[in-house]
Amino acid sequence: MSQGHTTKGPLLRPSYQGGNYVQFELSLRSEVSAISPFVDSLMGSIRKSRWVHGSEEEIEIALREALANAVVHGNHEDPGKQVYVSCRCGADEVSLVIRDEGQGYDIHELPDPTAPENISSSHGRGIYLMKNLMDEVCFERGGAVVYMRKSAGENSSHGGNGDEANGNQGP
Repeated sequence: MSQGHTTKGPLLRPSYQGGNYVQFELSLRSEVSAISPFVDSLMGSIRKSRWVHGSEEEIEIALREALANAVVHGNHEDPGKQVYVSCRCGADEVSLVIRDEGQGYDIHELPDPTAPENISSSHGRGIYLMKNLMDEVCFERGGAVVYMRKSAGENSSHGGNGDEANGNQGP
C-alpha cells in the first residue's frame, strides 16, 4: 500500500482488533492521485468483512467525497501534508473520521447545491452526497474534521443527521 497512504505495515492491518470491532488508523498524502488506491484498499477490507453488507457503495462514495474535500480544499493538494483517516468497523456499523491539516472554512459561505442557480456548478456536491448517503455526518474545526457513520440496519434512513442545527456544514 505504498500508493499514497500508510498503514502499520505493507498490508492493511487493523491498529486495534477487539471482540466487537476493528479499528484502522491510516493516512494518505494530499494528492488527488492518492485517493483512489487508498479508498480501493480500505473498501476492500470493508467489503470482505461484510460489516455493513449492502451499504458499501454508499460508504465508498461518501469516503471519496470526504477525502477529495480534505485533499483539495483542506490541504490545498500540498503533498507535504497528510489526511488522516480512522475507520472503526463492527457490530453492523462503519464509522469514519477524516481529518486534514487545513484551517477549515466559513461554513456560512457554502452554497446550496440544489438551489436552481447552483445546479450547473461543478462544485459543492460532496457534502450533499455525504449527508444523503451516510446515516450520520458531523463536522468540527470548520470542516477540517469530518465524522461519518453508516449502520447496516439503517439503509433506508438516509439524511445525514449532520450538524445543521448547529450551523455546521462542510465544503
